[in-house]
Amino acid sequence: MSNIKKPELLVPASSLEVLKTAVIFGADAVYIGGEAFGLRAKAKNFSPADMEKGIAFAHDHGVKVYVTANILAHNSDLEGAAAYFKELAQLKPDGIIVADPGMVMLAKENCPEIDIHISTQANNTNYNTYLFWWQQGIKRVVSARELSLQEIKEIREKIPAEMEIESFVHGAMCISYSGRCLLSNYFTGRDANQGACTHPCRWKYAVVEETRPGEYMPVYENERGTYIFNSKDLCMIEHIPALVDAGIDSLKIEGRMKTALYVACVARTYRKAIDDFFESEEKYRGNMEWYKAEISKCTYRQFTTGFYFGKPNEETQIYDSNTYINEYIYLGIAEAIDERGYVKLEQKNKFCVGDTIEIMKPDGRNVSALVRGIYDAEGNPMESAPHPQQELYVDLSEACEAYDLLRMASCNS
Repeated sequence: MSNIKKPELLVPASSLEVLKTAVIFGADAVYIGGEAFGLRAKAKNFSPADMEKGIAFAHDHGVKVYVTANILAHNSDLEGAAAYFKELAQLKPDGIIVADPGMVMLAKENCPEIDIHISTQANNTNYNTYLFWWQQGIKRVVSARELSLQEIKEIREKIPAEMEIESFVHGAMCISYSGRCLLSNYFTGRDANQGACTHPCRWKYAVVEETRPGEYMPVYENERGTYIFNSKDLCMIEHIPALVDAGIDSLKIEGRMKTALYVACVARTYRKAIDDFFESEEKYRGNMEWYKAEISKCTYRQFTTGFYFGKPNEETQIYDSNTYINEYIYLGIAEAIDERGYVKLEQKNKFCVGDTIEIMKPDGRNVSALVRGIYDAEGNPMESAPHPQQELYVDLSEACEAYDLLRMASCNS
């Protein structure tokens, strides 16, 4: 594999805590959103202070940071966007992800030293589009989710070798064309293209006839149910060789609103799969069951390969439910280990003394540990930890290190 370029693993982060998790668990690059101009307004997102800390942490670990500013801007957005890009010029991320040509112009004017990446929202479906952006000085374009691997391979052959292709390989699939959805705006007044999507593609629908208000007739695409827009999640963990063969430079994980547990699971699994493949395809194939088992330990809606091997059909939809499969509960991240050997963490979900939990380590190990004791910030013993975000000190039967992630199998798994 020495003559083939290893692709970048690009991982989302919704907060400073999740960014650190992504970095420690194997990302080559992380993409984040500021407090405005990105398409995840409901995510926690980064204040300028947290963005500065996050960029510094990532760069200290040799990891790049890209900032999303990929709304489709209106006139009223432009003055604020110009000021925002000037702020980013001082923070020095490695790239800015934009979709709107007007935002491209503002980025060039106000932070000319930062690379510009063209978002999937710009509907980049052919090699002429890539060449257009190359002529504008853009070196990376994110492919539309509607492309097959064969189409991406053809784009690779038609564009300059120095130009980079970034493609989604894991996460939620949008029912609309590369995210350009009007349903949210129509139903709720919240514009998906302005960062406020309410995800109406996950709702259950019925038909009401105009002269019979209140009579709800179910919508059946088939006998299984009525969630007619609800797509399975993309997962390409079994197809790393095909992604590399297509010439994709950056393998992108979706999920800028997901937890640290999701990010750790996906980053660690794809990191190992990529590294194993570049060591030998035999090793990659031999570890496939481990990858598949680990990737299912984060929240997901079953899996599909999306458009990569042909147009999706009814098998890529989930008709009977809009809920995630959730096999593990996220307990918290080890912030530090004190002089007693206790784990300091901010608790995320309830667990109790006597529970057996799992220490998830960045190197791929999952260590089973008994909770021997739980103590609050004042040192008082507790039988359980029922209050989210409480500062706790936990005595575990096995050694834990800073940035290890603690999780527990859910009752339903």
